Amino acid sequence: MRRLGIVTILTVAAATASAMAGARRAVAQQESPAAKSFWSDVTPQSKDQPRGYAPYQEYCTVCHGAGAGKPGTLALQAKYKGAKPALLADRTDLTPQLIKTYVRNGIAVMPFFRKTEISDADLDAIAAYLTRNNPHDKR
Repeated sequence: MRRLGIVTILTVAAATASAMAGARRAVAQQESPAAKSFWSDVTPQSKDQPRGYAPYQEYCTVCHGAGAGKPGTLALQAKYKGAKPALLADRTDLTPQLIKTYVRNGIAVMPFFRKTEISDADLDAIAAYLTRNNPHDKR
């Protein structure tokens, strides 16, 4: 039995993330708009949540959330070694354009997401959520 290289493992992880996104979309199309997300227990936007919290929870925390087994968080933790927070929701240096570029084009093992997978409106809301604490980006 041959050993799998890191590139093979990361390729499989990216393919799995893409397949999970497709499964999430299929389930979401069958649910009513008020239904909970396939990925999390977060319901659609409420008045107590910051703008973009619900779509961030729905689309991003499967890889970029807190806890064990979150490949995006683990990758950022390894990359920054504590110099920057590994959790995207804790960062204060992200810009809306950078977030949108990574989501639409992918980076490293993160797959890209088409407008049919994450709408422009949801992406704008996610960018607003991730930049809500930025000292230079108050709107």
